[in-house]
Amino acid sequence: MTARHPDPADPLPWLREICLSLPEVTEKISHGSPSWFVKRMFVSYAEHHHGHPHIAFWCAAPPGVQEELVAEDPARFFRPAYVGHRGWLGVVLDGTGEQAADRDEITEIVTDAYRQVAPTRLAGA
Repeated sequence: MTARHPDPADPLPWLREICLSLPEVTEKISHGSPSWFVKRMFVSYAEHHHGHPHIAFWCAAPPGVQEELVAEDPARFFRPAYVGHRGWLGVVLDGTGEQAADRDEITEIVTDAYRQVAPTRLAGA
């Protein structure tokens, strides 16, 4: 059984825990939202950003991943404003039922985002 998010109404503590578990990550407010950095930003929390209907996060993604995941499951993944053209991925955190965020999957997506921007000495972490 996969671990679903325990409280889709408040996923920030859960996302924060995942991000801060990675080496040398810091949290700062960027563009009004909690964001996580390892030299550069790799994840940004997006709570109904510019009218988006969901609580979500945006993250760096390996080449092609955004297109693949959005095509596969557009209810859970999207191309975020401003950074989507650079391949960043939007991930819905407040879904319910089958659309609920899965902790293992979110951890994998966040770790991949981290590896996209982390210095080489950390990217293998």
